[in-house]
Amino acid sequence: MNSRPRRHAAAPPLVLLTLVALATTLAVRPAAACPFCNAVSQTLRQEMEAMDAVVIATALDSDLTRNRETGQVRMKVGRVLKGDEFVSVDDEVEAIYYGEVAAGRRFMLSGVDPPMMQWSCLPLNERSEKYVVKVAELPEDDPVERIRFFMDYLQSDDDMLSRDAYDEFATTPYEAVQKLGPEMDHDGLVEWIQDPETSTDRRRLYFTMLGVCGDRGDVPMLEGLLTSSQKGARSGLDALIACYLTLAGEEGLPKIDELFLKNNKASYADTYAAIMAIRFHGTEGGVIPRSALVESLHHVLDREDLADLVIPDLARWNDWSQIERLTKLFVEADEDNNWVRVPVVNYLRACPLPEAEKALEECKRVDPESVRRANTFFSLPKPGPEKAPSSSAIPADDDPVAAVKPAEKTPSLGAGNHGVYGSGPLALRSARDRSGPLAVAGPLTGSSVSAPLNPMRLVYVVGLALATAMIAQYLLLTGGRQTA
Repeated sequence: MNSRPRRHAAAPPLVLLTLVALATTLAVRPAAACPFCNAVSQTLRQEMEAMDAVVIATALDSDLTRNRETGQVRMKVGRVLKGDEFVSVDDEVEAIYYGEVAAGRRFMLSGVDPPMMQWSCLPLNERSEKYVVKVAELPEDDPVERIRFFMDYLQSDDDMLSRDAYDEFATTPYEAVQKLGPEMDHDGLVEWIQDPETSTDRRRLYFTMLGVCGDRGDVPMLEGLLTSSQKGARSGLDALIACYLTLAGEEGLPKIDELFLKNNKASYADTYAAIMAIRFHGTEGGVIPRSALVESLHHVLDREDLADLVIPDLARWNDWSQIERLTKLFVEADEDNNWVRVPVVNYLRACPLPEAEKALEECKRVDPESVRRANTFFSLPKPGPEKAPSSSAIPADDDPVAAVKPAEKTPSLGAGNHGVYGSGPLALRSARDRSGPLAVAGPLTGSSVSAPLNPMRLVYVVGLALATAMIAQYLLLTGGRQTA
């Protein structure tokens, strides 16, 4: 079977493309994934699922006999992993590959667009070929069985396999990771965490896993990392804090309060990491009651430049004890921290208590524009059921009055966590940049339960997209040289 150049359909109008992209953006909701982790790229398994055919093939050409102009290499199919209706063993195909080629070299070929299949190439060695074959056989509907296989490759000396295994964990539901706890290599995880050569994203994963399989005997080691002054000891701090609280329980909260939440000298990124760890425990941790978690978040309200980060959490967890405090924040806010006003209004809008209505009237008197922005741009969603300790004094999320949900990656912390204003602590904007109606209000990305779209906001977004597309199309049609 010989491949031929792919035929391209006529490109749809730019406006249509823009609308399709906009609709996709509005419709897509991220799936639950391992907390603290962020996949670097698409995994081999995901790539196989997206392809029409996947085969193991052997190069028939060498660098001397290949087509040097097109990069095409003749290959013979040795094993069909997917798509046997399109390709068979012993078929000859042509694939474009510009790396070194020797006759007999093995590749994984991924094909799309039958019957004139277009093939992409991944060179294999003996070990990676066995890995690819096994990946193709893994059950699609059993994430625990899948990561049981990938766990053995997390520290592989083959970079491709190690990276793919990490990405699989990063895209696996946290509940599946928890079920694998008894099978994890506890001592190995501790060793990898303490290894200064371990990358930050790996540390986040290993902290997640240690929180699943560790015990209180690991708490002193984690405390040592939290208080260490050595460079790199606290990398992946959000996952480190979450792991510490998982194993130390509610007794560990005072330490986190002291180091990060009450401490005015704590850096913005460190405090943000602690907030995200608290947020994780309020949604997925299942160890510490929410009544204790919100007490820790109350400390952040004393830090005017950070208070807006935790207000959505208090509302979402139905903590209505801070009406007077938040109203005072609203009234006393100035141009240096007026971004706090819209989150305060959203908190008061969500609150079912009569005191909240009186507070809203006070807010309207002080700054009617902030109240108008909150009502225009932000709806009040009803959060779905979440995992929380049964001992929590905070009511469950089946309360008919809900609040704006804080941003998280269902939940995901660290490099992959999309916080209220950006992607993780290293990408946080400065306090002065968190202004304007769209920047002050909480979740912009990564919520596991998203707010219903405000109709006014939808009209605004669609109108802006259409205007941008029309301008771009006009520039394309009037500027530059026309082609036949």
